[in-house]
Amino acid sequence: MHAEEIYADLRIKLGDVLPDAELLLKAEVAAEVFRLKGERDAVILGHNYMEPALFHTVPDFRGDSLELSRRAAETDKAVIVFCGVRFMAETAKILNPTKTVLLPTEKGGCSLAESITAADVRALRLAYPGVPIVTYINTYADVKAECDICCTSSNAAAVVESLKSDTVIFLPDEYLARNVARETGRHVIVPTVLPKPGAGSSTEVEHRMIAWKGRCEVHELFTTDDVDNVRKQFPDVMILAHPECSPEVVAKADFSGSTTAMIAAVEKSRAKRFLLLTECSMGDNIVAANPQKEMLRLCSHRCPHMNEITLEQTRDSLRYMRWQIDVPEDIRVRALRSVERMLAVGPRID
Repeated sequence: MHAEEIYADLRIKLGDVLPDAELLLKAEVAAEVFRLKGERDAVILGHNYMEPALFHTVPDFRGDSLELSRRAAETDKAVIVFCGVRFMAETAKILNPTKTVLLPTEKGGCSLAESITAADVRALRLAYPGVPIVTYINTYADVKAECDICCTSSNAAAVVESLKSDTVIFLPDEYLARNVARETGRHVIVPTVLPKPGAGSSTEVEHRMIAWKGRCEVHELFTTDDVDNVRKQFPDVMILAHPECSPEVVAKADFSGSTTAMIAAVEKSRAKRFLLLTECSMGDNIVAANPQKEMLRLCSHRCPHMNEITLEQTRDSLRYMRWQIDVPEDIRVRALRSVERMLAVGPRID
């Protein structure tokens, strides 16, 4: 695509979000990305949390972790550029060992992924022998390799129910675990000290979920006061909360679901105003695609890791073929089983 064409489209979508001078610069960068993408035989995957100028230009596919994992598994391109954070790019590499997977930032961290280690999972398995372990996709490859099945926020409840087990270990997001436990009728415990090996195998409470103490550094910032204050000022607002928010916040919201589910809910709703309790750039992305929707600009929580991914970084990733993601083969093979089991479950359709 030519820069002029990209600029015209960006001005329609983002004219109320970004100054015209920035739109012109972003259009030039996007045009170079399109050129490099063709030269490298690359596919670009863009998470819903990407900056608007990136999200609405160069990705071949956009979505949440589950959708992009599916797209990564299906691609026939030689190079995968994952505009997300490191654990997402690792998942793409797990599914595509012979392809080059690029992350447009050197680190691309995640507070959830960094809240648990493979050693922690092994310790949990020793403490609760025979109990299946569900690991959220927001974890690194070595953690995925130690679990039985992965999940995303869009299929977490379906994954838990697919195990048909009275007791489940759910890692590492405490809030997501509590929200899924409520949805699946389970009692949650968050052990501060693990029982000695073998001592935790008995089930004191039926339908028990053993959770971890990890939290998303963005979603844990939202409070019930935020919800109450917004409703006082805007009684007609529809509030949507990501399930990584606390159960108290989710309970006060009108809708809770994955980023893709939240987008769909906004598009289908006849509400006058909307507020998203999630990474704030997604609100701009929704407005750009749905200019008739009014999104309250009250969210100020930007993920510092997602914020590392820009159009310029994506261009340089393709230009210099950086930063390449590698997963040791022994870890990849074991993690692949967990990811493939997740993809086989899919999202739950209510």
